[in-house]
Amino acid sequence: MTLSTSSARRSQARPAAAPGGGTFKATQGRVSYGTSIGVLMLECNIPFVPGDVGNASSYDFPVQYLLVPGATGDAVINRQDPAIAPSFVEAARQLADQGVRAITGDCAYMGAYQQAVADAVDVPVFLSSLMQVPLVLSMLRRQDKLAVLVANGRTVSDRLLSTVGITPEIAERCVFRGLEDKEHFRSVILEETGEMDVERMEAEMVATALELVEDEPAVRAFLLECSDMPPYGAAIQRATGLPVFDWIGFINYVHHAVVRTPYTGFF
Repeated sequence: MTLSTSSARRSQARPAAAPGGGTFKATQGRVSYGTSIGVLMLECNIPFVPGDVGNASSYDFPVQYLLVPGATGDAVINRQDPAIAPSFVEAARQLADQGVRAITGDCAYMGAYQQAVADAVDVPVFLSSLMQVPLVLSMLRRQDKLAVLVANGRTVSDRLLSTVGITPEIAERCVFRGLEDKEHFRSVILEETGEMDVERMEAEMVATALELVEDEPAVRAFLLECSDMPPYGAAIQRATGLPVFDWIGFINYVHHAVVRTPYTGFF
């Protein structure tokens, strides 16, 4: 019996029976094996420090990166340009062909291409950290709100929100706050000057979080939209005392779902 391409890929993705045993077959065109998460990347000039989605040392497992041609910050963050959707689809197919078990991205505004990419490959796709919003809100009381720190609050569009499952009713319980008016964040992340002062970046992130909880006492949790924000999640939690969800946590969650290993311990 001849397997279809999708069936063959699922078969090849099964974990080995044991590290030193089993029978393995090479896949023509594969350049590596053992990578669970593929990451679609923007064209940008930003230093990715540890904790950033774009820094491979942020993970306890291998990840594979692939640049999406034409996916600049302006095209994705500012305009969510539908013209580059085919580039996202093609890049995702390349990652799937290399054997990754799930595909994410390094900019939550990539959520504008979520459905197009998910329809094109046979592995799970989660292109936006904002997909966590409905889940987090379901954990809170109905009168509570979720603070969502985003790279540019002015470009959070209804089109983007709808593609990641954030309905108008859900959006009403969110407080979106952009960092575009913070001088260092804007220069590093939005203007891509290429140099970052981590302590200054952390101070701006914490200041924004504190301003937000003062303005909105109903906020009971934070979600960090931007893939460059997770390094500052611990500082935000120390300052506010609230749960902080981010993209690295989301990626870890999906990795655990697609690469299950036996539990160890004793009884």
